[in-house]
Amino acid sequence: MIRMEYYLVVSTLMFFLGIYGFITRKNMIAILISLELILNAVEINFVVFNRYLFPEQFEGMFFTLFGIVATAAETAVALAIIINAYRAIGNIEIKNFSKMKK
Repeated sequence: MIRMEYYLVVSTLMFFLGIYGFITRKNMIAILISLELILNAVEINFVVFNRYLFPEQFEGMFFTLFGIVATAAETAVALAIIINAYRAIGNIEIKNFSKMKK
C-alpha cells in the first residue's frame, strides 16, 4: 500500500506548480490550465484524506466527483469567455484586456 505522504507530496507539487503558473503566465489558456492543476491537487487531497481517515466511507470520493463536474462546467464557461475575447480583441494575452473596458 502506498503511504499517504507520497500522495500529499504529489498534491503539494501540483498545487504550487499551479500557483506559479497562475502568477507568471500571461496567456489565458495557460492560466486556466494552472487553475485546473490547483483544483486537481485539492481533489487528490479529498480522496487521500478520505481513504486514510475513513476507509469504509466514500464522502471524499463523492466530493471529488462533484468537484470534477464543477471543474468541467467552469472550464467550459471559461473557454467560451476566452473564445469571445479572442474574437473581440484578436489576442488572449492578459495585458490586452484593458481594451475591453472601452
